[in-house]
Amino acid sequence: MAAERDREVVDDFAAFGIRAFTTTRAAGTFGMNGPEPVSEVMTRWYALVDELHPVAPRFATARQVHGARVVVHSPDWDGWLRVADADGHAALARGTAAAVSIADCVPIFLAHPAGATALLHSGWRGTAARILDAGVTTLAQRGFVASELRVHLGPAICGTCYEVSPDVYRQLTGKEVRAPAAVDLRALLAARARALGVRQISVSPWCTRCHNDRFFSHRAGDTGRQIGVILGEI
Repeated sequence: MAAERDREVVDDFAAFGIRAFTTTRAAGTFGMNGPEPVSEVMTRWYALVDELHPVAPRFATARQVHGARVVVHSPDWDGWLRVADADGHAALARGTAAAVSIADCVPIFLAHPAGATALLHSGWRGTAARILDAGVTTLAQRGFVASELRVHLGPAICGTCYEVSPDVYRQLTGKEVRAPAAVDLRALLAARARALGVRQISVSPWCTRCHNDRFFSHRAGDTGRQIGVILGEI
């Protein structure tokens, strides 16, 4: 699981003692809706929880609904917590790991030098619903201001591969088109992060569709899912 080919690591946060990565196809699927037996998928999840437990005794996931709800996790529990209906996690203290499941949507990693973290799942619906605003505001209201945050937009479908309907394009850009058009979710999110006051933003070079040999892609017909993970190590 921990082999280099199994993960795309975010190096931006290492100096803060914050670890972040996205799993790859080589790690196997973390999705429950594919043809692979659930027992095999759960074995991967439990292996990851066990691996991270020494530095992050709390592990949080959620049933993702393409919304903008961000759950704030307190440091007074231990184990694996699964939250209902949320697409974002924020941890104000070290020792909490969070994971989101993705196939073409954008995993948004947020980190503060003091150790606070957030992780968001942002497809077109989440982007239109401003889940990034919710994540940045959640941290800022608790003292981790936007100008001090670092944001990384992980592996996701690129602006060349991602074509959407005119209605979706309008919701995302505010512009009208008459036919399906391509849109770059990560470019939109980076622009929004800057508008919110974030100064340090990085974007993964990987496209889940272009690099389908490395990542699962819903648009490519995959049922598999990779996960984005972030944790502030204790």
